[in-house]
Amino acid sequence: MSRSNLKTLAAQEIRRRIFAGELRPGTKIDQDAVAEELGISKLPVREALITLDHEGVVEHIARRGAYVAELTRDDIRDQYRVFGLVSGLAAERAAKSLSSESLQALGDLADRAESCVEPAEQERLNFEFHRRINHGSDARRLISILRTLGKTVSHGFYEAHEDWSAKACEDHRRIVDALLARSGDRARTAVERHFADGAERAVALLEAQGFWDRV
Repeated sequence: MSRSNLKTLAAQEIRRRIFAGELRPGTKIDQDAVAEELGISKLPVREALITLDHEGVVEHIARRGAYVAELTRDDIRDQYRVFGLVSGLAAERAAKSLSSESLQALGDLADRAESCVEPAEQERLNFEFHRRINHGSDARRLISILRTLGKTVSHGFYEAHEDWSAKACEDHRRIVDALLARSGDRARTAVERHFADGAERAVALLEAQGFWDRV
């Protein structure tokens, strides 16, 4: 595996631990331990921490090391709001550019999600649903921004929230209807509301995982 891929692997794992509540705000990140647990050298771990510092989830303190940043509930909400705004722009573009065949496939994907009961598969279908809309925008800059933003949000809603599956499917159907109507405004608004709801659920999920608890 290339050094770039090792850095990505390390960043993904550290990010996962942070948003799973395993590493709480103010906790020092043991670079040696992370490297040993992942079976890699310390260099890609250090590079991963620099990436996470740029994302705002890790803070480097001179002569002390890397610590989990003091993220607030509003920080999490803001992250989702920004994600929703950019995703909404992509949906607005997609309403004009998606082909009829692509819209039909998107509707079929929403149907599959409604009948799915396995949380892991629901997560995958949710990711694919939004990915198709984003790429259907034909807006390379928006897609690039969304790819970066997608790495910084928490997951696991389908397993953690019993009602999320039904709510997400309802939101997805509303988004599909707007796209089928070729209404960019409706599509953008539906996506923004979907992510605003996700923001509150993300905060609730992190609270349940003890993200803001002090040891």
